[in-house]
Amino acid sequence: MQTIPASTAIAVKDAANLPATVQTNDFAAHAANGQFLTFSLHGEVYGLDILRVREILEYTRPTTIPMMPAFVHGVINLRGNVVPVIDLAQRFGRAATELRARTCIVIAEVEGEDGPQAIGILVDAVNAVLDMDAAQIEPPPSFGTGLRQDFIRGMARSESGFIILLDVARVLSVQEMSNLAGMSHGEALAMPAQS
Repeated sequence: MQTIPASTAIAVKDAANLPATVQTNDFAAHAANGQFLTFSLHGEVYGLDILRVREILEYTRPTTIPMMPAFVHGVINLRGNVVPVIDLAQRFGRAATELRARTCIVIAEVEGEDGPQAIGILVDAVNAVLDMDAAQIEPPPSFGTGLRQDFIRGMARSESGFIILLDVARVLSVQEMSNLAGMSHGEALAMPAQS
């Protein structure tokens, strides 16, 4: 596992040096080789396929929307587009993310009924962009992660432990989240992902 070299357009080695907005379109060519944006959430490290990440924003308080599931943190205006922001910790059935200096919003892209849909993901901190080959990625375990198994794409071994690689299409399924808007929080957590 390697961190992308500093000569790359937006090498993210140290989240403390992360600018307010980071564009990731330059990484599209590298993403096919297994590049993942890693981030921290409630003491665990997760990874998203860099092809799904559009940008990283410094945290700004979203506008809250009434009668939404608890994990819908609100919406933000991103260059004239309304983008929902999901508290990933609450989506996983955990306590709400505590807002700190390194808290940020990762803008990911998922397929919706009308084409690509941008969704913000509230995380504790962005860590790095890592380059991984298929040999470093193991299948998800059948137990012990505290997450729905369909949310996990795989597990990657790192020097400090495991990185949980998320299946963004499942975690942020636009159809499933639309269905969840009419349910209670407990019912929402128990519902399986739509494919």
